[in-house]
Amino acid sequence: MKVNREIRAPRVRVIGPDGEQIGIISIQEALNLADQHGLDLVEVVPNSNPPVCKIINFGKFRYDQTKREKESKKASHTIKVKEIKIKPNIDPHDLETKMRHAREFLTKGNKVKMTLTYRGREMMHQEIGEKLVRKVIQDLEDVATVEAPPKMLGRSVGFVLAPGGGKKKKSEKGQDQSEGEQTRA
Repeated sequence: MKVNREIRAPRVRVIGPDGEQIGIISIQEALNLADQHGLDLVEVVPNSNPPVCKIINFGKFRYDQTKREKESKKASHTIKVKEIKIKPNIDPHDLETKMRHAREFLTKGNKVKMTLTYRGREMMHQEIGEKLVRKVIQDLEDVATVEAPPKMLGRSVGFVLAPGGGKKKKSEKGQDQSEGEQTRA
């Protein structure tokens, strides 16, 4: 961004300190006008013909710009994909631990890629792994939705869970209402 004497165009379109259009004037006149107001002449649209310049306090402008950039960085949350690996014959306690970690990742707004890997003769009993995958999806459906359905790739099954769900809570509320209606009858 060019300021004051750095601007090389012979004529510029000038916008005043209050935002009013002053018009197309020579660069020298624009600089004199900026000096009269005690402000800077800043080139805001360099690619137009003639370039557009604005009379502003450049220090304050730069400060506000960096402040806006910091705010936008704070507001943006990068979604990460966390991977959790399981086996078909996993111990129930180990599965609970992995599910707790998955739930934590999902509540923080991250995606979770679950990978179930078969070893050796476990390939002969793929129904055990399929049952486990269904259980994982069902247990996490209150905090997650299935983004990529389970897919077999070689000796492993992979699927992705995205944050957001609440299906379980809605169905429980629906059951509570229907039970309440039955007691009234």
